[in-house]
Amino acid sequence: MRPDDLSGQVMDWWGPPDGNSGEVWGKGMAMTNDSSTLDLSASRVALVLNGSAGRQDAHAREGHIRERLAPSVSDFATYAVREGRDIAGAARRAAEDGADIVVALGGDGTQAAVAGALIGSKSAMGVLPGGTFNYFSRELGVGATLDEALDTILHGQVRSIHIGDVNGRIFLNNACIGVYPAILTRREAIYRRWGRSRIAAYWSVLLTLRDLRAPMHLALTRDGVTTHVHTPLAFAARSAFQLESLGLDGVEAVQNGQLALFLARGHKPLELIEAAFRLALGKVSRGREFDLIVADEIVIETRQARRMLAIDGERELVPSPFRLHVRRDALKVIVPAPAAGEDGVQPDAA
Repeated sequence: MRPDDLSGQVMDWWGPPDGNSGEVWGKGMAMTNDSSTLDLSASRVALVLNGSAGRQDAHAREGHIRERLAPSVSDFATYAVREGRDIAGAARRAAEDGADIVVALGGDGTQAAVAGALIGSKSAMGVLPGGTFNYFSRELGVGATLDEALDTILHGQVRSIHIGDVNGRIFLNNACIGVYPAILTRREAIYRRWGRSRIAAYWSVLLTLRDLRAPMHLALTRDGVTTHVHTPLAFAARSAFQLESLGLDGVEAVQNGQLALFLARGHKPLELIEAAFRLALGKVSRGREFDLIVADEIVIETRQARRMLAIDGERELVPSPFRLHVRRDALKVIVPAPAAGEDGVQPDAA
């Protein structure tokens, strides 16, 4: 099935779209010479949708999004997938098929997968929140609900934003090694039993920290200088909104396009549980629970040849060393248009 045949249909609902590399939708962004202005009526829009939450629910969401967007765009197509691991491939195919805008519905892991697939393409990204915390959509200010975010796509503008990179993998909010990937493993088990909620997420943190054994030994290199530290958690941040909501320092550094690397000070389970409670309440004491390192580029080497890395809530086994840096203006994304009288300049996102 070609993209041109998709009017009123859903592309290959329970599998990655076939696509057709010989049939493309256009020659790039439907934008004027002003890079912030988007001609939505001339844009071809692709929706990347993860149907794993259930066929009926996925159909309902796709139908609502199509109803809101399709009348205002040149063409609308849905790239639906069965598994989260197929999201990046679907987004990449949508961009290769010529989509001017690739819209992602989901949480931060979904948004990161789509964003990574669009790097280097001419497609802009539309963000629809659909997860538990939705830090990326909140960072961009696109709206807390699906309809608010759809309004942003319909009436917003395109901006280029900075994103984080670790060993060629992009991250929008954070990249972590240490105890956090173990927390994600515990959290998924709790979600499967009790359902997704913030309480379940916090409970997974406490259970994992309770079982903590030994901290990591890390060699950190920045500006050519290497230091050795022991810590149970190294947390590299690119979301100013997330840092503000957690009561952490580093907001200004992130807004200025740098990395903020946090190293947990506590080594014992009770120390980390106390820090977790203070973090959840947004009452972290400056310099007490975490050490902060600000840099343009940081290299982290572990004693293990490979270590589990958590990138925007998704786990992956990655070889050491971990090279972290910021890709500047690497992703085009739709954000709210400035109100009348504003200059349109917004804080850096992601």
